[in-house]
Amino acid sequence: MRTSEVFALTWNDIDLDNRIIKINKTVYAKDNEENGRWHLGTTKTLGSQREVYICNSLYAVLIDYKNIQNNLKKQYGKKYKGYILEEVKNKYGKLVKYKIVESYSKNNRVEMVFTRKDGTYSGTDIIRYPFKIIHHELEINCRFYDLRGSFATKALRNGNEIKDISKLLGHSRIETTQNYYITSTTNDLIKICESIEKEIDINLRAKF
Repeated sequence: MRTSEVFALTWNDIDLDNRIIKINKTVYAKDNEENGRWHLGTTKTLGSQREVYICNSLYAVLIDYKNIQNNLKKQYGKKYKGYILEEVKNKYGKLVKYKIVESYSKNNRVEMVFTRKDGTYSGTDIIRYPFKIIHHELEINCRFYDLRGSFATKALRNGNEIKDISKLLGHSRIETTQNYYITSTTNDLIKICESIEKEIDINLRAKF
């Protein structure tokens, strides 16, 4: 999932019973906006709208996380932050996006998945501090977005079809997955040569 897709998730998007995550929107910031800077808009492309299967390990993490969040709601009580979706229309009156606005109203209430302990929603900013630690203290040069590329590469090496990986990533073209998300290492190239050498050796032995 893209960073903007992950932090746009609401609990309505996550079907724990059927183990499906529905990806149908992205979040982005508009600074200097009154009454909320985070907006929910459409996905990058129509093909980016998709469903992702929740594996066993992710299922366990989500269950634990939701329980922790529910306990925090009880702990903070009325001080726990709440949000609603405010419609934003263009000059023609067409709905183009939603603004995430802090409110304790129960009408049009939205339950964002990734929030701080007190319920504060801070969009993609919530990962700034963890990745600052990763960069400066662990000295690992990695972005949250890089995890998509790592996933794609490992999935391909484990024998999955690139067309399936591309669909899961929300790419409309397989070439995008191949050119920008799949990486090759020196060991990968050596393995290719060794596999061909092994094949030639087997054929030669069969002849003689």
